Amino acid sequence: MPQAYHFIAIGGSAMHNLAMALHQQGHTITGSDDEIYDPARTRLAQRGLLPDQMGWFPDRLHAGLDGVILGMHARADNPELARAQELGLPIFSYPEFIYAQSRQKQRVVIAGSHGKTTITSMILHVLKYNNRQFDYLVGAQIDGFETMVKLTGDSDASGAPVIVIEGDEYASSPIDRRPKFLHYQPHMALISGIAWDHVNIYPTYDEYVDQFELLADQMPKAGVLLFDETDNLLDVIGEKERPDVQKVPYDAHPHLIRDGRTYLTTASGTEVPLQVFGLHNMKNIAGAMAVCDRLGVSDEQFYEAIQTFAGAARRLETVVQTDTQIVYRDFAHAPSKVEATTEAVKAQFPDKRLLACVELHTFSSLNKAFLSQYEHTLDAADIAAVYYNAHTLAIKRLEPISPDDIRAAFNKPDLAVFTETADLTNFLHQNQTTADVFLMMSSGTFGGLDLKNVIR
Repeated sequence: MPQAYHFIAIGGSAMHNLAMALHQQGHTITGSDDEIYDPARTRLAQRGLLPDQMGWFPDRLHAGLDGVILGMHARADNPELARAQELGLPIFSYPEFIYAQSRQKQRVVIAGSHGKTTITSMILHVLKYNNRQFDYLVGAQIDGFETMVKLTGDSDASGAPVIVIEGDEYASSPIDRRPKFLHYQPHMALISGIAWDHVNIYPTYDEYVDQFELLADQMPKAGVLLFDETDNLLDVIGEKERPDVQKVPYDAHPHLIRDGRTYLTTASGTEVPLQVFGLHNMKNIAGAMAVCDRLGVSDEQFYEAIQTFAGAARRLETVVQTDTQIVYRDFAHAPSKVEATTEAVKAQFPDKRLLACVELHTFSSLNKAFLSQYEHTLDAADIAAVYYNAHTLAIKRLEPISPDDIRAAFNKPDLAVFTETADLTNFLHQNQTTADVFLMMSSGTFGGLDLKNVIR
């Protein structure tokens, strides 16, 4: 039966995808936001869902709504939220709504400080390749998938029996600081690794780790907990005895690198060519394979499908390639991701000179007290650089940091540090003849740098 939902902060990456998914189901969708950027702006406009005016309008809330979905971009004192509360409307955080829509489904949640988007994407790719019915929620655009969210009704003849959810540890909403993944109540959960992040939400390492232990501890009877056993802290959490919960540790899938290409090696001795590479991705593949096995996908079906997986958007994505040089873009910004990605590229091209550059862009990465977590993360690079924008520090109201602070934190005296995009561009161009592989890591844009012009 069609419902009417209003989105507060409809322009968010996850929020606008959910709005489109519900609209496609035939529900009536309205929404508000104070700013909406592309691609969300264009995608909402194409479906007639773009608000005709930016801002918050309490009069858009009315008693006829079946629910209000509250995005993290909104503030706790949002006037539309106050109006919804005044009217007594059902108010859902994003994860609460997803759970409410999937109570009758088998829920598979992929969590972890790193790798969760890629593992979720691998699982979705393999299930789709093998024509399985499933719903999903993933944090990046994937080739072959129109949206980042798919929901089918339980009463629908075409309703999917399972939903695969990328579950992050960030706060659920402005009025619910619990991590999103605790709302999903998974039957099967995978935790890919734990490395302190989101210091604005979890100011201490222990507080951060506790969230993952809570996820593991809430597993139901007959639940399945999968975890990377090479992560020492996660291994302790994963091996903890929990009544009637199956523990499934995994390690990197056996593989080899030949002529700049990675191959999985199977138990029968077969080599399976891949489009992705890196030790972290071999762990991601092992985790995805273990989940798919429990969803009824055979090893043979998995190996056939994974060969065509090209990666999630902005995860070791090739931007430019010539006969002699290549430029990769990667979403890595947290310390564990920066280290894993840099080491992966160097291992893939051991005889080539690697220039790795990371942008410090997030609240955590620009927090002076957190900077030491980046120690040695760029050591695998032959040439290393860091970019940050002092204006971003001011916007986030963080303590100023200097280039010397960053060099000391990375423990890399020859580290090049830039605060101006033009200076970074000149540095990259000056290294045209010394670097063969360029790795640009950021959740931002390097101040608007056109990565296609890194090499010329």
